[in-house]
Amino acid sequence: MPATTAYVGLLLTVASWLATQSPSEEARFMRHISSNVHHLEVGKWWVLFTSGLVVDGVPALLGIAAVAVVLGLAESRWGTVRAFGVFLAGHLLATLITEGSLWLMRLAHLLPGILTRARDVGISYGLVATLGCLLALGGRRARLYGVPALAVLLLGAWTVDQELADAGHVVALFLGVAGSGTRWLRLPDPATPGPLPAA
Repeated sequence: MPATTAYVGLLLTVASWLATQSPSEEARFMRHISSNVHHLEVGKWWVLFTSGLVVDGVPALLGIAAVAVVLGLAESRWGTVRAFGVFLAGHLLATLITEGSLWLMRLAHLLPGILTRARDVGISYGLVATLGCLLALGGRRARLYGVPALAVLLLGAWTVDQELADAGHVVALFLGVAGSGTRWLRLPDPATPGPLPAA
């Protein structure tokens, strides 16, 4: 699982560096890499990727451990390209959908301008999409119980907290489950050797 190891190492490096910064410097850095409406409007599209370099909302080591387990399992099952394809698609699409919704609400004058600069960082969208995809492609129990349980948990958090990230998690789960139905993920991994020909 070389790609998972490299990504986890990068997350650990960034988390270790942030731990040495003052609270004000950490907040400034988070604002700078946040994939919010304001940054996307002014052309800072690179924040779609930099926002996935930090853990937010939970202790850093807990979030990084979750990435190591979920992404590592996905990489071992699907191969590097597919695993990171699901993770990255979940991260990017969930971000674009949630921030795009805020942008539309602002155009309709339903949203104060301050929320377009709200902080939106973290690894959770990609993590949820990958976990949802793993569960949907898992055994019968994982599909029948795991996916609904995760959906209830995320919808409950959204109902209670009403946070942008909570809405993004629900979107990411939908994307992961939808992605599980694609032929791309159901094909055998080309890097996995097939059965040996009969003698």
